[in-house]
Amino acid sequence: MAELPAPTGRISRTSKDILSGTCGGIAQVLVGQPLDIVKVRLQTAPQGTFTGMADCAKQLIKNEGPLAFYKGTLTPLLGVGLCVSIQFGVFERMKREFGAANAARDPALKGKGLSGGQLYLAGAAAGLTNSFVAGPVEQIRIRLQTQQTKVFSGPLDCASKIVKASGASGIFRGIVPTLLREGHGMGCYFLTYEYLVQQLLAKTGKTRSEMPSMYAVLFGATSGLAVWLSAYPFDIVKTRMQTDAILPSERKFKGTLDCARQIYRSAGAGGFFRGLTPTLVRAPFSNSATFLAVEWAARNLEPYVVS
Repeated sequence: MAELPAPTGRISRTSKDILSGTCGGIAQVLVGQPLDIVKVRLQTAPQGTFTGMADCAKQLIKNEGPLAFYKGTLTPLLGVGLCVSIQFGVFERMKREFGAANAARDPALKGKGLSGGQLYLAGAAAGLTNSFVAGPVEQIRIRLQTQQTKVFSGPLDCASKIVKASGASGIFRGIVPTLLREGHGMGCYFLTYEYLVQQLLAKTGKTRSEMPSMYAVLFGATSGLAVWLSAYPFDIVKTRMQTDAILPSERKFKGTLDCARQIYRSAGAGGFFRGLTPTLVRAPFSNSATFLAVEWAARNLEPYVVS
């Protein structure tokens, strides 16, 4: 990949983490958006609407045209960039805090890798922090993705109509399953990636900046599978709640538990895994792109950092 020009300014380490995360978020959306549309349609359509992922994609093209795969892209392009920057910013900060605590407890641990538990907790903290941005962003994106007729003219119109119909709290519809998905999912996500990186560096004796890009691709793909296999049922509940009626009086679901009960009652345990196939197909590609972009940006921004 191309290198950035020689340093002419200085940035903080936190700024580097946030900028790197933003690059990763943009890459994630551009690579993963088409399959995300298919996932959301499969999650929210009535039982029997589609026979599978291929049928859903075929009907999308037939009924709405190829551009339907990028419906609502502006929201995730901006929103996911922000979300991933928060995730990586908080995660890297937590890593530094845990590292400092380890070194204070035992000087021999200075510069050593973190434990699996610490990596999970750092990732969970990143996910929980991000939830309060991800929840509203994803609700707007999903409502734009699933509209068959033009109810919303764009992200701002969608947000305005949600708030007008159900108050400011309406924009946080589905926040409980979002917190569960992001907390546990991001814990598994970052634990998987960082564990694999730590094992590679310990085996090869290389520094992180010397790690070949192909490992960011492979480890990112594995982490993408880990997050969805660990947290997908929470995503189903979140999506169903976020596509429920905007007006509280017209909603099918009273809350998170009621939504989960109704999903189980209507479709059994399998109802919590609808749309998993396109998600698992998308995850390796979008998360490989995420970590490849993050590692590239972090490597090139490092000379600008004030330690």
